[in-house]
Amino acid sequence: MTVQLDLLRHGETELGGGLRGSLDDALTALGWTQMRDAVQGKGPWDRIVSSPLQRCALFARELSVQLDIPVSFDKDLQELHFGAWEGRSAAALMETDEQALGLFWADPYAFTPPEGEPVLAFSARVLSAVSRLQQQFAGERLLVVCHGGVMKLLLARARGLPREHLLQVPVGHGALIGLRVCADDQLLEVGE
Repeated sequence: MTVQLDLLRHGETELGGGLRGSLDDALTALGWTQMRDAVQGKGPWDRIVSSPLQRCALFARELSVQLDIPVSFDKDLQELHFGAWEGRSAAALMETDEQALGLFWADPYAFTPPEGEPVLAFSARVLSAVSRLQQQFAGERLLVVCHGGVMKLLLARARGLPREHLLQVPVGHGALIGLRVCADDQLLEVGE
């Protein structure tokens, strides 16, 4: 039996672009609007599962109350920890760490930002969370409020992309994308 995960990326954050990672910054007014607009008329969902970081969790709590459905938080759905690069933009890193940034963009599995989380470990924890959701909630439809990196990872896997293409998967603020997770943990992208 499958579980459907509707993945919702958080909206724009107060501290702007760049590598947010484990930084716990809040949504802007636009960020709230992006998320509210994304879920308008969608669902219905049986429950919400969210990253505990406030840019996801505060919206998940609000929507849980509004829809009167349960919400839970899973730390394994947090964004990749970018180590010394957290909070920095790609433009700033191009000035100070161009070669390392190039290696990361070329193959994020083969290069880890300084003091950062290896993408292989990130992948293992995210896929473990998805597998748990499939086992616990088979037959249900869940809204999963998470981060761009989590969504890129799952979409790249569902699309069968080579690992080097992970960072090339586009996922905008407030993006809502459906995945079906099969009993064997196979991921299938689903349309509207």
